[in-house]
Amino acid sequence: MKIREIRAAGLRGATPEGGWSVELRPDDVVHTLVAVHSDTGLVGVGSAFTSENLVRAALDVLAPLCLGDSALEPERVSEHLHQHTFWLGRGGALTHTISAIDIALWDLLGQATGQPVGRLLGGRHRERVRPYASVLMDEPARLAGNLIELADQGFRAFKIGWGPFGRVSAALDEEIVRAARDAVGPDALLAVDAGGSDGCWRGDLKWALRTAEMLQAHQVAWFEEPLRPDAVEDFAALRSRTLVPISGGEVLTRRQAFRPYLEQRAFDIVQPDTTKVGGLSESRRIGWLAQEHGVRLIPHGWNTAVGLLADLHLASALPGTDLVEYKTGSPYIDGITEQPFRLDPDGMLAIPAGPGLGLQLDPERLARFADAEELLRP
Repeated sequence: MKIREIRAAGLRGATPEGGWSVELRPDDVVHTLVAVHSDTGLVGVGSAFTSENLVRAALDVLAPLCLGDSALEPERVSEHLHQHTFWLGRGGALTHTISAIDIALWDLLGQATGQPVGRLLGGRHRERVRPYASVLMDEPARLAGNLIELADQGFRAFKIGWGPFGRVSAALDEEIVRAARDAVGPDALLAVDAGGSDGCWRGDLKWALRTAEMLQAHQVAWFEEPLRPDAVEDFAALRSRTLVPISGGEVLTRRQAFRPYLEQRAFDIVQPDTTKVGGLSESRRIGWLAQEHGVRLIPHGWNTAVGLLADLHLASALPGTDLVEYKTGSPYIDGITEQPFRLDPDGMLAIPAGPGLGLQLDPERLARFADAEELLRP
């Protein structure tokens, strides 16, 4: 089975706010679906966390390197693309696009073999995984109301992030966290994401140390992105001086970028985004590397239904990955597949057991946000 064609379609019309200093608008395209068409008629789908224009430009470079190649060897094909494009700028749009191709190739391999992707990645350590509802911070009362609604929907784990946190005052920070903890109750998992990758982020090590002490008092599960992404030494110092687990890594690409953070013991939890980092092939390797350093992998997942499916299969294949991020309220997650994601009574998501990624895109529902016919037609 050979790679016949690669197509892309950006998602627009319902792009959720991201919390960025230059906020996203509904028609901004930051998530692009990629379909790899094989010569047998099977189609695999992937997702890239970047704009459609950048994906199309990257495909001008990448497609000639893999058209006609095997559609059943995702890791080899992806590594070939990485190695033959590194001089054009390792990371960035090229790597994000390779991420989508890689996910699509794993989907194709699963369809061709009749196996779920997680089993092909090494085996299924679990049949279901806990999603944490991921929401932007707001003023305390509105945030609490949102969290109560999500708890009523069945979520038992939550992450609040960005918004005014770390950008107004320490008093407001604690008021927000206290309101969130009161809303979800003492037994729910509650994580806090400062959003240190924001272009206007000013939180330094001293701020992070003071804030971590406050978060510990509210039983916060982890403190995400409290510092700028490249501050490896400060991350290591923070982790060594606080009891709250420290996490990060969502903007890093490829396993080589994660090694310094792991070797310097900068993270308790590493959070690659499968739609940015190089796909499932790279995420799995990062998971193995993290395990060797005693670090958990919990994937960053503020993206699409395809990204969430990839994360579910990754969680099935890594023994320590028992959580996935669920961006609540996004039609790009809840509104483009034939079957919706559903929480069970324990607040868990089943990991699809069908071939490939296990859930199919619904062309009619997808057409509200992308050119589904161009993406998926034979």
